[in-house]
Amino acid sequence: MAEAIAEAKRTGSLWVIAKLDRLARNAGFIFTLKEAGVNFAACDIPEANTLTVGIFAVLAQHEAELISSRTKAALAAKKARGEKLATPANLTTTAREKGREAHSRNAANNQHTKTAKGYAKLLRESGATLRQIADTLHTEGFKTPRGGQFAAVQVARLLR
Repeated sequence: MAEAIAEAKRTGSLWVIAKLDRLARNAGFIFTLKEAGVNFAACDIPEANTLTVGIFAVLAQHEAELISSRTKAALAAKKARGEKLATPANLTTTAREKGREAHSRNAANNQHTKTAKGYAKLLRESGATLRQIADTLHTEGFKTPRGGQFAAVQVARLLR
């Protein structure tokens, strides 16, 4: 994402995306792209202007939040019914190591992580400190792959 942003800024090219919510479900990131001079057109709203992009970006972010809350509610209801949410076979040392490797691989390839990384690089290029970037990511609703809040050390890892 960071390379695509840099190339778009360098060449002044236009990103063509199928749907605005596929670019990002974070309004702050979309606004930062626009402010950074990255031009994009969404096929689902070809007549989009700053106002409509803003509205759709906020709606996409809201939908992501709704999906998260519905998932959490469903898991809580399942747990309340006494159903187990874990698999005992996954608790062996071998299974845990395999899980850690898969988690690291998935985190690196996760679209939300890639989006956060692109946003963090934009902020870093504008002179923000690691702590400021972490605070901005939190304010804009970004979460770490495990659902936590970004800290400066995690931002440093993200920017590597």
